[in-house]
Amino acid sequence: METCIIKSPLGFTKIIGNENGITQVTVLNSEEKETDVIPTELEDCVIQLREYFEGSRTQFDLKINPHGTEFQKTIWKLLEEIPYGKAISYLQLSKRLGDVKAIRAVANANGKNPLWIIVPCHRVIGSDGSLTGYAGGLYRKQWLLEHESPYKQQSLF
Repeated sequence: METCIIKSPLGFTKIIGNENGITQVTVLNSEEKETDVIPTELEDCVIQLREYFEGSRTQFDLKINPHGTEFQKTIWKLLEEIPYGKAISYLQLSKRLGDVKAIRAVANANGKNPLWIIVPCHRVIGSDGSLTGYAGGLYRKQWLLEHESPYKQQSLF
């Protein structure tokens, strides 16, 4: 497995993968040294993440290979179907799965997503519109949703 660390507007980001695909993208809660030479297998991911943060990319086109249970992988596939700039509730995600009773399992699988931003778990919110549960911190979830919003908030000062 190859690893690199890049800086993003939300902190240092660790990317892991190989020729079989990207297995993990994680935002870190610590200062890290950026990788000087990006491994060839991770170059596309780095480029696409930078484009996303610059606002020129709304969809990722990467070979991914996340590790998880079959149920988790099913949920992560459903997450990939949530369009850029949109959000759905955990209940809606459970309905897409076809089992509203699985809402807790769906939320748990969502929280175990190993591909930060690439598989957009940040686009899942509470039924009442609240920002709930985000491994990277709710301030990051809010930032990502605002970044993707077609209605940009203007600063008053």
